[in-house]
Amino acid sequence: MADEARQRKVADRIQQTVARLLERRIKDPRIGFVTITDCRVTGDLQHASVFYTVFGDEASRSASAAALESAKGLIRSEVGKALGIRLTPTLEFIPDALPEAAASIEEALAAARDRDAKIAQAAQGKSYASDPDPYKAPRVKDEEYED
Repeated sequence: MADEARQRKVADRIQQTVARLLERRIKDPRIGFVTITDCRVTGDLQHASVFYTVFGDEASRSASAAALESAKGLIRSEVGKALGIRLTPTLEFIPDALPEAAASIEEALAAARDRDAKIAQAAQGKSYASDPDPYKAPRVKDEEYED
């Protein structure tokens, strides 16, 4: 088992190497605007999960996924050369759910803004049920102000 610092360094090196390969070396036209968002390595450094996002529609996502799967052998061999460790980890490309999660959060925030606007509109022109300041203040004796 590798310690966490080494695990993190290996994951960072894999992420950088894969991103560099996609940018410069792999010329598959099916690969669209792919961004490598994260990489996680198991404790024994034998398996790496590479998370990626693709800018575009569902067709470009599926085409990019197929291109990454077909280039997996080349990417793995280059990762092995870059790492310089005894055993090269196997690679697994996983589409990152980050854009979908961000979109759902944006939708929830927009719904909350709409509800707040409706409440503010309903409260316009209304008055308080009691005093505007509902907190009790200590009574002030008139004697304190006679001086």
